[in-house]
Formats: sequence, structure tokens, C-alpha cells
Amino acid sequence: MTKAIQIKQHGGPEELSLVDVNVGEPGPGEIRIRHHAVGLNFIDVYQRTGLYQLPMPLTLGMEGAGIVEAVGEGVTHLKPGDRAAYASNPPGSYSEARVMPAKCVCRLPDAISFETGAAMMLKGLTAQYLLRRTLPVQGLKEGDFVLFHAAAGGVGLIACQWAKALGLQLIGTAGSDAKCALAKAHGAAHAINYSTEDFAARVKDITGGKGVKVVYDSVGKDTWDKSLECLQPFGLMASFGNASGPVAPFSPGILGPKGSLYVTRQTLFTHIATREATQAMADELFAVVQGGQVKIRIDQRYPLADVQQAHRDLEARKTTGCTILTL
Repeated sequence: MTKAIQIKQHGGPEELSLVDVNVGEPGPGEIRIRHHAVGLNFIDVYQRTGLYQLPMPLTLGMEGAGIVEAVGEGVTHLKPGDRAAYASNPPGSYSEARVMPAKCVCRLPDAISFETGAAMMLKGLTAQYLLRRTLPVQGLKEGDFVLFHAAAGGVGLIACQWAKALGLQLIGTAGSDAKCALAKAHGAAHAINYSTEDFAARVKDITGGKGVKVVYDSVGKDTWDKSLECLQPFGLMASFGNASGPVAPFSPGILGPKGSLYVTRQTLFTHIATREATQAMADELFAVVQGGQVKIRIDQRYPLADVQQAHRDLEARKTTGCTILTL
């Protein structure tokens, strides 16, 4: 038996309960991992509320780090005793230990702590696929402007640093002056407080009227329409989250007059569908973290048993950087 956080029905943070669960032996292609730390992400909220529907009872959590305890048949890249970290489906990381598919679990370099590993996998791999794989039709080159919403969040602060390392001019948005200052301190070339400023007008001002090549948007409903106004002709609107609610249905016909724009809805789990892709992306993430170009900022730590408060703070946008649950 081991402790885990489960929900029995969709709802608010009060649905999160600490329960005892059985953890068995790994089957073919699986491992059993004992967590040292677990990451908290907005996708956990979507799954708790029912925006993303999953079978019940549900153990939440998409990323974690710890020690491999056992491996199933066919698993060759990991062995018992390995330090490991992951971002992976299905959910289940809000637990002391779990059995899970091995394909998205990577050996964690000795130079990276368990807490950092738990904090960075989902958010760091998301930043990787956005800046390195989700590109406008004309590509991105040194000096290009990109717009990144929620730039002081976990993904955002990683993206600010990584974009700077790539020579991009990242314009970050956030909901307070303090969060804007945080984004700039982590490499954003410009920061806009979208609670007090018209970010579309500021983007046009910053770019001399040209707009940006790509908008990376995890906010959704509240930022969608003005984000389209920020794009150059042939620009890319890359949606990867819905923190303010889902984007309302829209007619593709509006994209033509706005500059023959492109729109995509991205998800990490398409990018990490294979063992090879997961490892290649993780290797690039590990390299920029170990090289110092990207520092993983953990601003909030909660014991696993305090997960309800962690969810309340995340939804209230009281958090910055990364948040972890400790065991």
C-alpha cells in the first residue's frame, strides 16, 4: 500500500483526497518508480474540473522524479536504482509510488536534483516543443520577435531563458508588474502587464508596427482575439492551454484578412509519443539546464497532503515559476 491523491468525481480542490492504493509489479514495458518530488501543472486542474474527461477514480499528476524500483519485460533503458524523471500519460504522479509506462521516463543526470527534475519535465519539454518544433512557416531566426503569454509561469520562465539563448526577442505578458519584472529578469526582452495595458497595441509599438512571427498562448479565452492582432502576415497562433477558459469557436475565414494566418493547437503528448522523441527532447532540455542557459525556478513547495491548497493557489494565479509537491 502507498499514499496517493485521488478524485472520485470532477469538481473543486475539495475533491482531492489522500487515499491508500495498491502498487503492484510492473508489466511489459512498464516500471515502478518511488517519487521524491512531483510537479504541479495547470493540466492537473483541467483534469480535476472535467475540462479534460478521464475515468474515475483518478490519481492526478503528469510529472515526477524519483528512483526506479523495478522494471518490466522489454524495458532496456532503465534499471532498478536509476534516478529518473518524466512527463507522461496516464496521470498518476500525485503518489508515493506508481507503476507506469516506461517510454516517457528518462534517466535523470546526477547533476540535476529530484526537485528540479520533478519541476521541469512537463514544463521544460513544453518549452522545447514550442520554441524548437512549433515554428512559423518562415521559421525563427536570431533577432525575431515572439509573444509569450503567462511569461512568469513555470513554462514561461523556462521559455524566457531558452528564447534568449536562441537569440530571440521574447515579448512576455503577465498579470502584474511584479510578474513582468520576473519575466524580464529571466530573459524576456520586453514585458507587458496585460491587466493594465493593451498588449496588442504594445506589441505593435515594440515591433515598429510589424507584429510578431508567432504567439505562444496558454491563457486561451482572454487573450485569443488580441493575440491574432499581434501577428505578422503568415504568422502562427500556437495555442497550448486554456488557463482562462477554452477559446470560443471562430470562423477560419477571419484568418485571411488578418494576414493569411496559421493556427495550431499543440499538446506535449503528441510530441512525446515515442521513446526516441521523448529522449531527444529530454536530452536537449537536460543540456540547457546543465549548461546554465536555463535555470529552473521552484517558487512553491507543498507537502503532498496539502495538495488542495496548492490547487487553490495555482487557479488564483498566486504562483510564479514552478510548483512541486514534496514526499
